[in-house]
Amino acid sequence: MIPVNIKINEKGNLLVKWDDSSESEMQPSHLRRYCPCAVCASLEENHHHDSIKVFTDRQLNILDLKLVGNYALSISWGDNHNTGIYDFSYLKKISEL
Repeated sequence: MIPVNIKINEKGNLLVKWDDSSESEMQPSHLRRYCPCAVCASLEENHHHDSIKVFTDRQLNILDLKLVGNYALSISWGDNHNTGIYDFSYLKKISEL
């Protein structure tokens, strides 16, 4: 699954149009909850998966989106967190949760 368009829409959500004509819309809180970086994965592993994560507005402010090669998306957040690389298959998977 490859995105053909990625942008932040007027609601502040990530909108991805995929090459199969499907679309995914994800709120920043959802993306941050499923951040795939090592630090976030470690925190998730050490807590219950059903716990509720609370983020500040700064943590949910998307500053920048960058493609990583032709396989992933990097998101820079308002709190300078930017190490999570969302490969496209993972991005599609979490969009369906």
